[in-house]
Parts: sequence; structure tokens; C-alpha cells
Amino acid sequence: MAHLLDNPIYHALNSAHNIFAKGSDDVKYYTEDVSPFAGFESYTTTAFAQLDKLSDPQNTFVIFSPKAIPIPAPWKVLNHIEMFQMVCNDKPLDVVMENRVDIIDLTNAHVPEMKALVELTKPGPFRSKTIELGNYTGLFKDGKLVAMAGHRFHPTPYTEVSAVCTHPAYLGKGYAFQLLQEQISRIVNRSEIPFLHVRNDNEGAIKLYQKLGFAIRTDMMAYFIGR
Repeated sequence: MAHLLDNPIYHALNSAHNIFAKGSDDVKYYTEDVSPFAGFESYTTTAFAQLDKLSDPQNTFVIFSPKAIPIPAPWKVLNHIEMFQMVCNDKPLDVVMENRVDIIDLTNAHVPEMKALVELTKPGPFRSKTIELGNYTGLFKDGKLVAMAGHRFHPTPYTEVSAVCTHPAYLGKGYAFQLLQEQISRIVNRSEIPFLHVRNDNEGAIKLYQKLGFAIRTDMMAYFIGR
């Protein structure tokens, strides 16, 4: 039997995130203002045809697969990213940082700053209601948002840590580490299991995640598709 995390988007939209789901039993995708991700029960030509029929023609989507998959017409691959999927099965190190900054919960009032930080650092898609996926936290310095992280896919009992980013002018201060510790703590305290995705060439981030107790579970491909 395939592992739940081999198909995290579809299983998230079938469980904790069903309130955000559009589509059918076989093909599900997030509402457009929340996220561009779509998931398939299986990546068949019929499933892609369903997504084409169900969604608006101007919509683009991101789909995940642990293996390379063919993308049938009318869909075109706009971009693809090779990643690692990492799962936190070990207790993370409780490291006291010298540059400790108060972590605050982010709200809708912070969305313009969050979108600006995402646009600058490119951690992944972030839309006007992505914050509704929950538990977005941030660090402020000099009166501005300089680092943040949140939750994304939630295929019960797993919860993904996502949108981990730091303003380039504030790198090297341990802010991402602090935010990740907070995110992991919140997930574990709900008796859930943290996981995440990272580009497989981002050695610095991979080492940071390993220090926090994450281990590589599998390869994962992200396909950005449109018509």
C-alpha cells in the first residue's frame, strides 16, 4: 500500500482540508484564493481531463509526485522542481539562540507584509487566503516582518511546515531555526507528525532541517502546469 505522504495534497483535501476542496472524488484542488495545489487519486489521463473540465481555463496548478509522471494535453509543464520530502520523527534539539526574538501569530492584517516577503524570498506559492491554512508565525525587527513560517498540507495525522523564509538582510541570525522550533512544537503538541518539502539542491536548508530532527523520506517532484 502506498504511503499517505506519497500523495499529500490529495489526502489533505480528503481529510483536514476538505473545507478548502473543490473538484470530484478522484480530483481535488484548493480554492483559488487559498492555494494553487491540486491532487489526484491517481495520475491518469482521465484524471487530468477531469481537472481540465472542472477548473477555470485560466487556472494554473501545482501537483506533487514521488516519481516523474507524463503530463497529457491540454496541460503543459510550466516549470518543475525536484525536492526531498522530509519527516520529523526525532525530538528536535532544544537550542537557545543568542538572537532570540519574540514570535507572534500572524493575522489577516499582516497578509500584505507576508506576500511581500514571499515575493522577495520565493519559498513557494502564497495567496490572499493562504493564511487560513493556519499557524502562521513571524518575527519582526526594525518594525517590519523579517521571517515567517506556517502550516500547509494536513493529511491527517501529518502536518506540513511551509513558507519558511527570512529577509536577505536578516539571514544568519537563527530566525528560521526559532520559527521552525515553534512550528514543530505546535504540531507535536497536537499529537501530529511534522513534515516538509525542500529543494534537493538547498544544502543549507536540508542541514538545518536535519538538525531539527527531520530525515529525508523520499524524493518528490513538483510540477507547475497550465493550459
